[in-house]
Amino acid sequence: MKLDGIRACVFDAYGTLFDVHAPVAKVAAALGDKADAVSRMWRDKQLQYTWLRSLMGAHADFLAVTADALDYALAAHGVSNAPLRARLLDLYMTLDAYPDARRCLETLKSKGLTTAILSNGSPAMLDAATKSAGLDAQLDHVLSIEQVGIYKPDPRVYQLAVDELGIPAADMLFVSMNPWDASGAANFGFKVARLNRLGVPPDNLPGDISAEVATLDAIPDLVS
Repeated sequence: MKLDGIRACVFDAYGTLFDVHAPVAKVAAALGDKADAVSRMWRDKQLQYTWLRSLMGAHADFLAVTADALDYALAAHGVSNAPLRARLLDLYMTLDAYPDARRCLETLKSKGLTTAILSNGSPAMLDAATKSAGLDAQLDHVLSIEQVGIYKPDPRVYQLAVDELGIPAADMLFVSMNPWDASGAANFGFKVARLNRLGVPPDNLPGDISAEVATLDAIPDLVS
């Protein structure tokens, strides 16, 4: 399948380019059999808090939301360990990139396409993550929702990419592992490739998804 007219590829960061479960995996011994449940609850609460804060009109940046979500997950599993909490938050600042992330971005750049991140992450978080993973050289733009002060999937976030890149939404491919984000971007007007590493069904939300891929290695073939 080919998508014609694509001039830029815009990626979600957390869960798409970066492995959000890597921090807990690196300290799993300290959490024992609670590790997987803590990691999943941390991620679930992190996302829930972005949506709820957006609805409440009570914005806080993604690092604060991430810390609040971690505190909830640790408390829910009876874990009280300040050094471990600090370590997990430090690890979240320098997340591991998925191996296919660099390959995908390098290939897109070699083909002359504009590349960008559009993320819930704060500018400091995104700067640290892209540099530590070695992805910064492959990205033309790194855009944070802090520029508009509300989280995805608010349309103002997706409009930010149009405004900053100067490219119509229909000429950009948006890529996300998060089904709700993929739907939000598609509903806004982007062409969207939903990354489905885990083989889960799509959300029942508005927005027509252009393509579904199992790895980021498939993205360059969609646009060239």
